[in-house]
Amino acid sequence: MDAAIQERINVWVNGHYDQATKDTIAQLQKENPDELADAFYRNLEFGTGGLRGIMGVGTNRINKYTIGMATQGFANYLKKTYGNEEVKVAIAHDSRNNSRFFAETTAHVFAANGIKVYLFEALRPTPELSFAIRQLGCKGGVVCTASHNPREYNGYKAYWNDGGQLVPPHDKNVIREVEAITNVNEVKWSGGDANITLIGKEMDNAYLDMVKSLSVYPDVISQQKDLKIVYTPIHGTGIMLVPEVLKRFGFTNVTIVEEQATPDGNFPTVNYPNPEESETMSIGLKKAKELDADILLGTDPDADRVGIGVKNHKGEWVLMNGNQTAVLAFSYLMEARKAKGIAQPNDMVITTIVTTEMINEVARQNEVACYNVLTGFKWIAEKIKELDGQKNYVIGGEESFGLMIGNQIRDKDAVSAVALMCEMAAYEKNQGRTLFDKMIELYIKYGFYYENLISITKKGMNGQKEIADMMESYRNHPPKTIAGAEVATLLDYELQKGTNLLTGENWKIELPKSNVLQFVTADGTKISARPSGTEPKIKFYFSVNTQLKRKEDFDSTFAMLENKIKAIIADMNLQ
Repeated sequence: MDAAIQERINVWVNGHYDQATKDTIAQLQKENPDELADAFYRNLEFGTGGLRGIMGVGTNRINKYTIGMATQGFANYLKKTYGNEEVKVAIAHDSRNNSRFFAETTAHVFAANGIKVYLFEALRPTPELSFAIRQLGCKGGVVCTASHNPREYNGYKAYWNDGGQLVPPHDKNVIREVEAITNVNEVKWSGGDANITLIGKEMDNAYLDMVKSLSVYPDVISQQKDLKIVYTPIHGTGIMLVPEVLKRFGFTNVTIVEEQATPDGNFPTVNYPNPEESETMSIGLKKAKELDADILLGTDPDADRVGIGVKNHKGEWVLMNGNQTAVLAFSYLMEARKAKGIAQPNDMVITTIVTTEMINEVARQNEVACYNVLTGFKWIAEKIKELDGQKNYVIGGEESFGLMIGNQIRDKDAVSAVALMCEMAAYEKNQGRTLFDKMIELYIKYGFYYENLISITKKGMNGQKEIADMMESYRNHPPKTIAGAEVATLLDYELQKGTNLLTGENWKIELPKSNVLQFVTADGTKISARPSGTEPKIKFYFSVNTQLKRKEDFDSTFAMLENKIKAIIADMNLQ
């Protein structure tokens, strides 16, 4: 065993840790020393979004002690920042194993530090946590979730007073405070129970009223109230609010996928509780086919991501990708607000740099300001704050199956997204169309944009270095052509520099630094390379586009765009 690893293990074996933890360490020493080494080879990193990792004993795992130390660091920063002001926080959790325990641990540590805590009485969707922070005037918040990760994971997402996740300077400052907690003895574990207040139904009702206020065409819903909706919460928190919000919108024909209705951190029916995955949505698709439904919707364990299934132009059930879902939602709100006469001259929408350019084109043609920010809803929240009083925020979203609708929350929200998608399906059905028909019409009107994504993992101790070397090579030696098209522009968000590779002209990118590279070819193709900050993984996003003149050309045009992306992947040796 490496000496540094053994030293970390010894601290836990000899320190103020519970006996069950020490017994588990002893068992691993005998039966699985490799797993023990992995559990202690480093401290689990508190990143800009918080913690996420595999549950278990050790410094590199999610457990009572890593959660407690993170909370003590966050509490210290809140108290330093707000001085003599009363500090309040809200805490929520999802359906994952141990999430309630971690949420209660977090609550007790904050409370022991003299901080007023509002703890949800039971599991709730992440977006309701964001809403609650704003409603209750909290200075911060935490949700215990690992979003759509596999069942062995859990996590801890930290929020600021606007209901958004941490952004500069608070993100780095909180990280410093967390890293300064080097011993569990520095954590105030108990003694402040009087500072904890349980919240639940009243906040649910306030949140549901807010979501109901987002409806643009309640009259259309009343005409299509029996729209056949199939919904799966995928064993997560969506079951707490989604059926109720659909009822409040006026939908009367909602079928819940029973096999996935009960919250369960083991996610027994899926390998990966992510509505982006066809395997995860397969039970819902089967039910939708059986019932000849109009729309299928699925939400991930903390109900911030939404997946939708619809019948395509051939009557076959298909899952829409995140970009298509975003385009449908953005275009609906822009077009519907204009038709209803409620659009405002200062309306704005916000998307991210790796999301489809089609949103920018929809906004341009509808004369709505569209802002592009870095990946992550915290940056959408930050842009809203920056333009508060100048612009009226309508909707934001990104390709990773996330939407944030209306001005009352600051994180992606699958509960309101489900309601909006069903309203859109009702509106289109009233016109004798499906959402897929609408998507094709949008392609004809705004241009046919098609996107794909591949993720490459470099395992082992050298994984991060291999990815860093790959990015450095692209940065210093950008390709001159990609799949036969000349590369015209290089956008380097780490250096905050754009370069016209044909003329040599440079300009400053007015966004915070981020390790992302984008290549834009002369024909409008965009390729983005973005390494993960926490895993040895790099994502490549591909976006191609062309004109679609008529509905009958959809299949052949789609095949052409699909082949174009395949050629790009082959040319860049990314298979």
